[in-house]
Amino acid sequence: MQNQNRTIVMEPVTDAIEVAEARAQRERFDRNSAWLQAHIAEVYSQYRGKCVCVAGEELFVADVAKEAIALATATHPDDNGWFTRYIPPKRPLEFMRIIKW
Repeated sequence: MQNQNRTIVMEPVTDAIEVAEARAQRERFDRNSAWLQAHIAEVYSQYRGKCVCVAGEELFVADVAKEAIALATATHPDDNGWFTRYIPPKRPLEFMRIIKW
């Protein structure tokens, strides 16, 4: 395996148009996130083992993230605040507290 050095450069963004676009994208993301939180129990119970994408406060489901994103962006091309999540096939083990008598 080849060792690759990468440089990350961070610069402040001061352009008013870029800042406004970033804020608008974040607002769309927050609305989509709130939609998922409001429907989380239903989504997790019905779509285990699937990838989901939320855009336009609507759920899109597929076997792989790329397909879910394609469905979402085809329906909501102006919503760049979408996000994906993989729903594991099984619930994680619930932890139990052992109480000694």
